[in-house]
Amino acid sequence: MTATLTSHDTPPPAGRPSKTPTRKPWLGALLLRLHFYAGILVGPFILVAALSGTMYAATPQLEQAVYAHELHVPASATTLPLADQIEAAQAVVGDEGSLVAVRPAPENGDTTRVMFTGAGLGESETRAVFVDPATAEVRGDQTVYGTSGALPLRTWVDQFHRSLHLGDAGRLYSELAASWLGVVVIAGAALWLLRIRRARAKKDLLRPNSRVTGYRRIFSWHASTGIWLLVGALFLSATGITWSQFAGQNVSELRSALGAATPSISTDLDDSADAAAGLHDGHGVAEASAVPADPATFDAVLDVAQGVNVNTGLVEIKPPSAPGQAWLVQEIQRSFPTEVDAVAIDGQTLEVTDRVDFVEFGIVAKLARWGIDTHMGSMFGLPNQIVLIAAALGIAAMVVWGYAMWWKRRPTRGFAAPAPAGALARAPWWGTAAVLAAAVLLGLFFPLLGVSLVVFIVIDGLLTLRPGASRARRPGDRSPRAG
Repeated sequence: MTATLTSHDTPPPAGRPSKTPTRKPWLGALLLRLHFYAGILVGPFILVAALSGTMYAATPQLEQAVYAHELHVPASATTLPLADQIEAAQAVVGDEGSLVAVRPAPENGDTTRVMFTGAGLGESETRAVFVDPATAEVRGDQTVYGTSGALPLRTWVDQFHRSLHLGDAGRLYSELAASWLGVVVIAGAALWLLRIRRARAKKDLLRPNSRVTGYRRIFSWHASTGIWLLVGALFLSATGITWSQFAGQNVSELRSALGAATPSISTDLDDSADAAAGLHDGHGVAEASAVPADPATFDAVLDVAQGVNVNTGLVEIKPPSAPGQAWLVQEIQRSFPTEVDAVAIDGQTLEVTDRVDFVEFGIVAKLARWGIDTHMGSMFGLPNQIVLIAAALGIAAMVVWGYAMWWKRRPTRGFAAPAPAGALARAPWWGTAAVLAAAVLLGLFFPLLGVSLVVFIVIDGLLTLRPGASRARRPGDRSPRAG
């Protein structure tokens, strides 16, 4: 920016060099450019993830209403043995599937789930037959998904949120959204700090200013709402990454390398060829039992487990899937207090062969369990769901306000002008080195983020080098100021 010489200015004496000009700020401009491009180009992915996440957070109550007949029965003072309930379910399934798990009714008035393999089921899916524990009446037959036991409605929303129903290719969208959400939020928070330092009315950056109009009003909502969403958005980004294809795998490998992986239970028996078998790792869906499980054994192993460490109604019992394996009884309660204890039991001797207790998990494993369950809205029930819905809708609103600001300050023609280019070129050597090192480390740990960041840099470089890119903006153009 050039300055006009006034009568109060004294020119430097002839022959004496003038002072070196002050280096222009670079960090704020770089952050603003990153925030701008990421918001414009990745905003649609974040918007879809936020809105579909809102839908998922509301599904537990919808599921209870839609599948009330399958899930609930009249309360009764009597309960039949699990063996009778299993036999009623097997009569419906016949030879069309093998028994892989049973979830006894958690409370009086709930149904028991007897779970089978079946044709046409996807990964982590089972066929669940819902049985009245008091009368052995079959109340329904549905496909359920994963450890959460999601019924078709919640499964559809879950898969839409995770992959847009496009399989592994669709999961790239959610990984992009989760990865870039954190970057956009951190860059936005840094810009907020730079701006509030020089703002005269600092309160306008903490709550929306209703006295202004147009671009300034939208910016006020965007900035003030964003800072209150900071922690929630970073939490959703970090926990969402754990489910991603590439970054999620890196997170798992890092936890294993640091000895912070979630403890797993062993179901291996000591070379017992005729012993009943169990599940190898307790995750996903068991394979068809090599030796048909005796329905009466479910009652026996549950009694043993309840005397060891199983003390919640939300329990899953898995019979053996191969010779030389034990039965597995595990708690599946995802609400607070967390109950995920598990015990392996020899089906022939009813001896405990291994056990895992949540209280003995390392702090990282506990935080991972709590983080995932909070992300899914099951940790604290309805309050958890309400906070998730509010945060997700807030993130969606931030994206919409971002596009509205872009539209307000757009040029007459073409693409809206972001922060001026060349910020990194103005940075000191250590600043450039720090930015490049951070980009490389992020790219290695979050591959999809790294690849998309390279694409952004290439696009930005091409836009900067195009003819006329460096000339002054037209009078009608309005660009954001960098700190």
